[in-house]
Amino acid sequence: MGVGPAVVSKGSAAYTHLLDPRPWYKNTRLMILNFWIAIMQITTNRLITSCTNGYDGSMMNGLQSLTQWNEAFNYPNGGKLGLLNAIQHIGSLSAYPFAPYMADGMGRRFSIIFGASLMIAAAVIQTVSHSVQMFIGARLLIGFGQTFAATAAPLLVTEVAYPSHRGQATSLYNALWYLGSIIAAWTTYGTFTIPTSWAWRIPSALQGLTSTIQVLLIWFVPESPRWLVSQGKEERALQVLAYYHADGNAQDPLVEYEFEEIKSAIAFDREVAENVGWLSLIKYPGNRNRLRIIIALAVFSQWSGNGLLVSLMYDLNKVFTAIGITNPETQLLINGVLNTFNLFIAVAAGFCCDRVGRRPLFLASCAGMVVFWAAQTICFSIHQETGSVAAGDAVIAFIFLYFAFCECFVALIAFSPLVVSYTVEILPFALRAKGFIVFNFMISLSLIFNQYVNPIALEALQWKYYLVYLFWLCFEFVFCYLFIIETKNHTLEETAAIFDGDEDMAQIHDKAAAHAGLTQCEEIEEK
Repeated sequence: MGVGPAVVSKGSAAYTHLLDPRPWYKNTRLMILNFWIAIMQITTNRLITSCTNGYDGSMMNGLQSLTQWNEAFNYPNGGKLGLLNAIQHIGSLSAYPFAPYMADGMGRRFSIIFGASLMIAAAVIQTVSHSVQMFIGARLLIGFGQTFAATAAPLLVTEVAYPSHRGQATSLYNALWYLGSIIAAWTTYGTFTIPTSWAWRIPSALQGLTSTIQVLLIWFVPESPRWLVSQGKEERALQVLAYYHADGNAQDPLVEYEFEEIKSAIAFDREVAENVGWLSLIKYPGNRNRLRIIIALAVFSQWSGNGLLVSLMYDLNKVFTAIGITNPETQLLINGVLNTFNLFIAVAAGFCCDRVGRRPLFLASCAGMVVFWAAQTICFSIHQETGSVAAGDAVIAFIFLYFAFCECFVALIAFSPLVVSYTVEILPFALRAKGFIVFNFMISLSLIFNQYVNPIALEALQWKYYLVYLFWLCFEFVFCYLFIIETKNHTLEETAAIFDGDEDMAQIHDKAAAHAGLTQCEEIEEK
C-alpha cells in the first residue's frame, strides 16, 4: 500500500435490491428516523453536538470583536486570550479517557444525555460569569461535556441510519457544524449594538439552547441496534431495525440481512477477543492502517490552512486586521456571510459521498485547496508588501473559494463531511468508540496548536507563514492518494472489514446473505 495508490474497493452492494424503492419522504418511519438523526446532529456537537461545537467556535470569534466583552474581561490578549480559546479543547482532552467506556458500557444515548447536561450547566455559568476565571472554568466544562456527546452522537447516527442513507447522514453530521457557527455569527452580529454586557451574555446563554433541546428529545431517539446486540439485547435490536427500516416487519429480508450481519460481525470480534483493546489499534496490520488514516484525517481537518484562517473560527478577526479590515461590525458581517456560504457548500457536499465516492472527494478536495491556498498566499503577500486594497479584497474572495474546497471539499470533497463518516465506518464495532476518541484526541491537539501557535507565527512571519501550509497541503494530497481506500457501496460491517482482508469481509457477508436468502439469488444472477 505504501508504494502505490490505495486499493479501490468496488463493493458488492448485494443488499441493494432489498431497499425500499420509495423516496424516504414517502416512508413515514424513515421520515421519523431521519428526524431523530437530525436532532442528534443539531443537538450534539454538530448541530447540537455539531451546533454546540460550531456555535462555540464562531461565538468566540464574534466575542473578540465585541467591545463590551473585551471591557468586561480587561481586553484579554497574548497567553490569556490563547487560554480562553484553547481551554474548551483542554476540557475535551480531559474527558477522552472516559468517553469511550461510557458510550460502549452505558449506551450511545446515555452518553449523549450526560454530555449535553454538562454543557447546559456550563452555559449557565458562562452566561453569569463576572470574571475571566469564571468564564474560563465554564468553557472547560463545556469541552468536558462535549466530548461525551460528540463521541456517542456520530456512532449512534451511523449505527441507526437506513443503509442507503448512512453515508449522507454521517457526512452531514460534521458538515452541520456550520449551522451552529451561523447562529453564533449572526447572534453576535445582532447583539453588537447592545450597550450592556448582554451583548455577550445573550450569545453565551444561547449556547446551551441546542443541548437543552437534545436532552428533552433524546428520549425518543432509538438506541443503536449494534450496541443492543453487543449487550445481548437482540430482541430489542431487531425491533428497532424492523420498526424504522421495514415498517415494523421483522421478517423483511433487509432487516434479516442487517440483523444477521450485525450479529456475525460482533460475534467475529468476540471470537478474536484480543482485537478489542487499545493495544489492538497498533497490534494488527488492518488496525494500524485504520489508525494511520484516522490520525492523518484528524490532523488534516485542522491543519489544512483552515486553522490558520480561523483557528476554527476563533481568530478570524486577526486575519481581517492583517489585511486592513478593522471595523468590528464589518468583521462580524463577513464572519456571518462566510459561515452561511460554508453551510450551503458543506450540506451539498455531504450528499455527494455515495454518488461520487469517498476517495475522489478527498483527492479533489486536496487539489482544490492547494490551488486556492496558493492564490490566497500570493494576494496576502502583495497586500502586505504594497498595501494594495485590491489584493486585500482578493484575500477575502479566495478565503471563500478556499472554503468551498476545504469545507465543500473538506466537506463536499472530503474533510468537513467525510472525516467523521469515514473514520466511523472503517472501524469495527468493538473499536469504533475507541478509534473515534483517538480521532477526536488528535483534533484537540491540533486545535490547541492552532490557537496557541498560529496567531504567534502569523504575527511574526506574516504572509510567509502561509507557505508552510502550502507545502503541507501538497503532502496531504500525496497521503490521500496513497492510503485512502474507497468504501462506497458497502454496508457498515463490510466497510469495517475491508481493512482486515477479503476473507473476513466475505465471511461476514456470506453468513448474513445465507440467512436472508440472498445466496441463491446471487448465484442465479451470476449465471
